[in-house]
Amino acid sequence: MHVPDGFIDAPVSVAAGVFAAGAVAVSLRGARRELDERTAPLAGLVAAFIFAVQMLNFPVAAGTSGHLMGGALAAILVGPRTAVLCLSVVLLLQGVFFADGGLTALGVNVTVMGVVTVVVAYAVFRLLTGLLPRARRSVTASAFVAALVSVPASAAAFTLLYWIGGTTDIPIGKVFTAMIGVHVLIGIGEAVITALTVGAVLAVRPDLVHGVRGGPAAPLKLRVDGALVDAPAATRDPEPAAAPRSSRGLWITGLVSAFLLAGFVSFYASASPDGLERVAADQGIDEKAQEHGAAGSPLADYGVGDIANARLSGGLAGVIGVSATVVVGTGVFRVIRRRGEEPGTAPHDRDHENA
Repeated sequence: MHVPDGFIDAPVSVAAGVFAAGAVAVSLRGARRELDERTAPLAGLVAAFIFAVQMLNFPVAAGTSGHLMGGALAAILVGPRTAVLCLSVVLLLQGVFFADGGLTALGVNVTVMGVVTVVVAYAVFRLLTGLLPRARRSVTASAFVAALVSVPASAAAFTLLYWIGGTTDIPIGKVFTAMIGVHVLIGIGEAVITALTVGAVLAVRPDLVHGVRGGPAAPLKLRVDGALVDAPAATRDPEPAAAPRSSRGLWITGLVSAFLLAGFVSFYASASPDGLERVAADQGIDEKAQEHGAAGSPLADYGVGDIANARLSGGLAGVIGVSATVVVGTGVFRVIRRRGEEPGTAPHDRDHENA
């Protein structure tokens, strides 16, 4: 749902930009409480993984496709404030270098895709994990529902902005119905990807999943002689802070996966327009769409301009995008973490959940 230039008028685009900038500023400050030596590189990896998976449009209906937004996935893995920054990095790079999402609509895209999805998904996830038993299956199910809800919520947010500042005169009821209808279907794909990814990380490194840290102190369960019993308190103690487990293996695996998805699998993605593009064409929202300011970029439309072979061009563009995202993202999150450790900065408990 990358909103192009020309869908939303200038005043509302500016207002959305101000709101997005404020959300990023708040997230920059709050992310210091979510990031540590292990999770700062993970946050950069999450941003790169989201970039890669967003290249994989999947069919959801006749002539319509969808792709991961990533707000739920990022919020659950690295925390809601860091997640807003992850999505902002991805959207900025996509807009500037790949001509995906309008430059004047960057604030709209950060608001709709980066803030709304994160806030809604994390609120739903925390609510469900607080009600359900503390087990891997319930966490994965909570991630599924949170991701599913976040996508139509994002579509509703776009509809609201369009109602206030849309550049074409289309009945808002028709826009709302069309947007929610197609994005519920896209939300199912989002939910599957999110649940599978969260479940995979839980299986190997549950200590790195932000969404299950700092929650209610419900006892973990062990199966003894066929019955579930509370784990002894000693087994629930966190690992000593002086000897944290390395996340290098997970980081390498995730990065290789992102390169494979963007560099190879993306060639087989659906070429059909995504949900917003389809609704815009059907309802006439795109009548005043403007050419992207970065349309002349050598990486525009996720291809390398001087390479004629479509498979090679798209794959190389994907690899470049993943590389740029992981470098920029990891650099940003390392700086944030170090700023949080500077003398005079208020100390924070890294495991304290303050969402």
